[in-house]
Amino acid sequence: MPASPPPSDDLWRQGPVWTASDKPLAKYVGRPVREFLRIESAGSVLLLLATIAALLWVNLPFHGWAEGYDHFWHTPIALEIGSWRIEESLQHWVNDGLMTIFFFVVGLEIKHEMVHGDLRDPRTAALPIVAAVGGMAVPALIYVAIAGGPETGAGWGIPMATDIAFAVGVLGLLGRRIPSAARLFLLTLAIVDDIGAIVVIAVFYTADLSFTWLAVAVALIALMAVLRALRVWAVPVYVVIGIAAWFALLESGVHATLAGVAIGLLTPAGALLRPEVATDYAVEGLRDNELDADELRRLRFLIGESVPMVERLQTRLHPLSSYVVLPVFALANAGVALGGGVLGDALTSTVGLGIGAGLVLGKPIGIALACFVAVKVGIARMPEGTSWAQVVGVGAVAGIGFTVSLFIAGLSFPDSPVLTDDAKVGILVASVVAAAVGVGLLLLASRQKGTAVASSPAPEPRPESTRQN
Repeated sequence: MPASPPPSDDLWRQGPVWTASDKPLAKYVGRPVREFLRIESAGSVLLLLATIAALLWVNLPFHGWAEGYDHFWHTPIALEIGSWRIEESLQHWVNDGLMTIFFFVVGLEIKHEMVHGDLRDPRTAALPIVAAVGGMAVPALIYVAIAGGPETGAGWGIPMATDIAFAVGVLGLLGRRIPSAARLFLLTLAIVDDIGAIVVIAVFYTADLSFTWLAVAVALIALMAVLRALRVWAVPVYVVIGIAAWFALLESGVHATLAGVAIGLLTPAGALLRPEVATDYAVEGLRDNELDADELRRLRFLIGESVPMVERLQTRLHPLSSYVVLPVFALANAGVALGGGVLGDALTSTVGLGIGAGLVLGKPIGIALACFVAVKVGIARMPEGTSWAQVVGVGAVAGIGFTVSLFIAGLSFPDSPVLTDDAKVGILVASVVAAAVGVGLLLLASRQKGTAVASSPAPEPRPESTRQN
């Protein structure tokens, strides 16, 4: 849903509130983060409901429901044109096709942050970048220490991920108890975490690589870069090339969703036209107090191209990603049978324990430790108004792995449904525990901070002679 423009200063009696002002921080950070948090918080509710629905679908004691879930999501769906044919199960179409939209939005977010956001300023970006690295490395090491065997070791990438939708949604539920800087810290950390997850998927979870198809995919993505350099601005051209690049990656053995990330990073973050071009045209066209169809079409084009493509696509695709793609993905992948001792077996398996320890313990330890070192060395600074206890709480919330963790779990054990189910149970339980621990720590930290402020001695009044009248 597009953000509404801030009201004119003339409408405010004492000037606009901060988020509606034209101050750079409010314009480029405050309002985008507010809109992003609003969408992600709502999307996290749908994601949770879809997860519960999948679990109920498989575990309710109704005859044939569990088999129906498996049968439905493994229904083969084929696309056929002449002699060309591609056939995958419905679950694979969701994971390899629909999730490309999610990763495309992730690529757009990364591009926007690199050009306009916190990742542009090295000093501001240093802390969440270092924290994200620590929050990925420590969980992976913990997993390897617990489940690093020949059959289970491939799951080391599962506890590295942070689910943006759930993590930001949890902070949204805490409202003003959490400083805005801490929210921005988690958002940036999660974006860097996504970059790490993308690299891990591309490098370590690619099998049966076809260099011919990979070369075709790289050539198509390079073609998009050349067209952009030539200022070709026709969106349908990029859609066609993007679909072809997705198919080439699918055939190459590299996970096809990475095409979405690559195309998102190539999307222009600057506007094609200066805003005054549309303004001047509108003023000229409205001199006679009316617009014909051609003038309206032209004005729409000029106004649209005055806004960077990255921002326009984020606004259009965020709701689709949050309200459709991720819930459908959860519904297709979170259905795990928990009866018959499966839950207990999963939680006591090395895979389940490794994932649980990695997400619940490894994330906050890795993030807090990395932040401590970065601040002490002097390469980064703490988020404004944020205590160390709140950093640990945010780190615990970052242990909600869910979406990307489930995604990597499906890639880690493709030939072992038992290990995949163990991983999914570990992810679900660990994510719930991480959310509860994070909320508890943040509430405790905010309460202690409020008590400290309330108990601090009030400043002594100045002498009457120095007071202002």
